[in-house]
Amino acid sequence: MSKLRLRSLVPLLLAASALSACAVGPNYHRPDVTTPPAFKEAAGWTPAVPADGLDRGDWWTLFGDATLNDLEQRVEVNNQNLKAAAAAYDEARALVAEDRATLFPSLDLTGAGTRSHTNGGGSGAGASTNSNYQAALGASWAPDIWGKIRRTLEGAKANAQASEADLANARLSAQSELAADYVQLRLADADKDLLQRTVEAYARSLKIAENQYAQGVAAQSDVLQAQTQLTGAQSSLVGVETSRDQAEHAIAVLVGVAPADLTLAPQPDWAPQPPPTPQVVPSTLLQRRPDVAAAERNAAAASAQIGVQTAGYFPDLTLSGSYGFGSSALGSLFKSSNALWSYGGDAAETLFNAGATTAAVRGAKATYQENVATYRQTVLTAFQQVEDALAAARVLQNQEVYQRESSDYADKAAQILLNEYQAGTVAYTAVVTAQATALQARQALLTIQGQRITNSITLIEALGGGWSGALK
Repeated sequence: MSKLRLRSLVPLLLAASALSACAVGPNYHRPDVTTPPAFKEAAGWTPAVPADGLDRGDWWTLFGDATLNDLEQRVEVNNQNLKAAAAAYDEARALVAEDRATLFPSLDLTGAGTRSHTNGGGSGAGASTNSNYQAALGASWAPDIWGKIRRTLEGAKANAQASEADLANARLSAQSELAADYVQLRLADADKDLLQRTVEAYARSLKIAENQYAQGVAAQSDVLQAQTQLTGAQSSLVGVETSRDQAEHAIAVLVGVAPADLTLAPQPDWAPQPPPTPQVVPSTLLQRRPDVAAAERNAAAASAQIGVQTAGYFPDLTLSGSYGFGSSALGSLFKSSNALWSYGGDAAETLFNAGATTAAVRGAKATYQENVATYRQTVLTAFQQVEDALAAARVLQNQEVYQRESSDYADKAAQILLNEYQAGTVAYTAVVTAQATALQARQALLTIQGQRITNSITLIEALGGGWSGALK
């Protein structure tokens, strides 16, 4: 009898296995995007070899600053946003393993023992005590006939890959933010040094005005103008501490410590040069930008969800079986004469749900189209960010040349007018104006130099990381 039933079960298993080879819903293909052959703002560049899987490397070492190198390493270890992104990635991988497990049968082992007694009507006659012991191994399997589980697994894998890309993007963002904050801190150091030298120069000018006034060749207003200019510079010198402190506090948070636990020594002579711009083509961004990779993987996950919802149109099948023993005596429980077995299958089909399945499929398709549009918009934004950074790099480089000349001319003019004032040939107002112009020119030059460094960081981030190796 058992052989006959086993033979009758074989066709059912074979049919379930054959049907499970198919999967409803669309097979995913990466959405098409329009990729220009070259960046408009990168005239003269030559195409680079695509850098799929290229190690971004420690790109911040391009600036040659040991303190920055140390801080960037601390970001990798201690930044709390990165820890959260890493935990999210681990969670996504666990979900993949959980979904994969549903493809296989589940086994369970059960055991039970009961002992019951009846009084026989209260007189004691017919009283009995019964024992019952059972042990069984059960199995159940829901064959993935329509591919619902496989589509779910496909989506889980895509989500995990998107989470991995999110982790890479969070890492790149934290590294870039730290580098930008560090530049602002060092610019504050340089600005403080400039203002300190300016205060010293203004103090000398005040002394000259006081001497001229004491000799009766200058009005008291000259002294007052010199004092006004000096105290204004002193105020600016004190005020620059705010921007430096804020940059230092931001760096502390990025490296995972309280602001009170991080102090960076001043470095007023910090003057790195922007690294050379690499040769790169727009298609490279699709391989290097982690946010682009995450957007594309989200589209893949949404595509898989269409198949999951489409499977709702078809019946679900569950196969189950068990084999065990049952006896009233524990000692004879496992005798062959006490064997118990069963097998069977359940099928369920939704006949009417007021269009809920159709709505779910339509919603999944709309979600997919939304993710496709988001992916394409992410690509376009990536192109824009690179173009913006390349244009800024060119403009700032040319602007620095002119601003340096302007600063030199302003310094010479201020010195000449101060000499002429001492000779009594010009009013002190001309000196004040020239010195203010010279300070503004020097600060403008410092600002442009800082913008060049910051823009190079922006370009590195826009390109998806460093550009060692294949992108040179």
